[in-house]
Amino acid sequence: MLEGLVQHDHPLTLQHVLSRMRTVHRESEIVTLTDKGTERATYAEVCERADRLANVLTNKLGIEPGDRVATFAWNTQNHLEVYLAAPCIGAVLHTLNLRLFEEQLTYIANHAKDRVVFVDSTVVPLMEKVADTFETVEHFVIMGGDGDPGSLPNALNYEELLADQPAEYDYPEVDDRSAAGLCYTSGTTGNPKGVLYSHRSQILHSFGTCLADAMGLQEADTVLPIVPMFHANSWGIPYAAGLVGCDLVMPGQFLQAEPLAKLIKEEKVTISAAVPTIWMDLLKHADTKDDVDLSSLRTVICGGAAVPLSLMKQFEERHGVHIVQAWGMTEMSPLGTVARPPADVSEDEHWGFRDRAGRLMPLVEARLVQDDGGEAPWDGESTGELQVRGPWIASAYYEDPEGDDKFDDGWLRTGDIASIDSRGFVRITDRSKDVIKSGGEWISSVELEGELMAHPEVEEAAVIARPDERWTERPLACVVLSEGASASPEDLTEHLKSRVAKWWLPEEFAFIDEVPKTSVGKFDKKMLRQRLADGDLETKPVSEKVG
Repeated sequence: MLEGLVQHDHPLTLQHVLSRMRTVHRESEIVTLTDKGTERATYAEVCERADRLANVLTNKLGIEPGDRVATFAWNTQNHLEVYLAAPCIGAVLHTLNLRLFEEQLTYIANHAKDRVVFVDSTVVPLMEKVADTFETVEHFVIMGGDGDPGSLPNALNYEELLADQPAEYDYPEVDDRSAAGLCYTSGTTGNPKGVLYSHRSQILHSFGTCLADAMGLQEADTVLPIVPMFHANSWGIPYAAGLVGCDLVMPGQFLQAEPLAKLIKEEKVTISAAVPTIWMDLLKHADTKDDVDLSSLRTVICGGAAVPLSLMKQFEERHGVHIVQAWGMTEMSPLGTVARPPADVSEDEHWGFRDRAGRLMPLVEARLVQDDGGEAPWDGESTGELQVRGPWIASAYYEDPEGDDKFDDGWLRTGDIASIDSRGFVRITDRSKDVIKSGGEWISSVELEGELMAHPEVEEAAVIARPDERWTERPLACVVLSEGASASPEDLTEHLKSRVAKWWLPEEFAFIDEVPKTSVGKFDKKMLRQRLADGDLETKPVSEKVG
């Protein structure tokens, strides 16, 4: 070996994030919205509390390296303290999704073998419904509020535990390839699947997140992560923010448009991140209220589902808010692509790049696999299943061989049908399970939905396949109209005629009150397909006079 090489064995662990928060960025601030107003703490104060919590975990609760420490909580300062303490002592942070069904929560907690659950006081009633089914949990620790444990067994008070412990902790050496976090997929089919994140993968993902062409986090920013900390680690924002010293604004359970808009205005938030449905509600609120001020926002990261082009344009034109589309998966930690256009594109081309999933992140490799097993070229036209690999991308599910078919020799099979152009920009045309095959040709439900939601009277739209005797499948547009709107199937067809191929036009529409959502806010087309199969979707045909 040559002398003078860099230290390849220097560990990349989350202890480095904790160290920087405690020293370099000790004056940065964390703001949490509670029912009593906003609470503030410096990074230094949070790190001291994390040290106390580390003592609680090891000395009081007997947590050992590799044990799973679960959370059932909103985005708060307390939740961040568990984010820091648990992995830094060598345990595995397991974030339980507040929005999962009771049966799924039971399955996940027992599959993970959680030993302790930190529960936000506001969701104790939810935990009470399932606590007795958790086979390995020894204690429930109540965070925030008045600490009322309700009927939870072996419950402890978070603040009382911290007060009884030293404000210093001697952290052990941790292997950077050991597990730091455990997240489960939302489980739209079968049981949710567990994804283990290593310390190394979390650190590398944090660096990737902070790149200027990604989220672009820097110390001068005030970041509002609306995406929940139980959803793919809030897209990696808590650790990335700690690494560079952003101020963090935690919204708690207040995820409605009015309190979010107030937070943005009062805290002068510069970066935020959430799924499209959140921004749809915020746009509606901003359009109708005079006291909304979103001028501090320089970037909004939006993902979790395809972002309607109309949403991005309306925010930019009416409120000067720049929305950046991103794509990823729980299995990818989750960031994979970010849609920032190349510097040399014309104004006409600009929106075309903004409307894609985005350019592949550094260290994320991709390929397009066709039905015959061959790879499609990166020409922007040819499509195949998008497969990815990289240092923060899973290569298997946690103790679940039933999910082995999602992986191919180190590549993650995303289930997305996509094309990639010569610059590495990905365009996702559909999920493989959602694509509509009509007369042997594919119709993109994602593109149809985007064009439908560009209609001024359409609030939401989800397109599913309906059986057709002649064409096998045809698109059925399930549409939620804006309040007071009266658009007809004929109106929507006229709107679509100049935007999509004629043979893509739906012959039937279903007008519904709301598109059902998954636990992470994505459109749940599975439920719509079931309603159609059960005869519970009332459809309206398009008049033959249209055209």
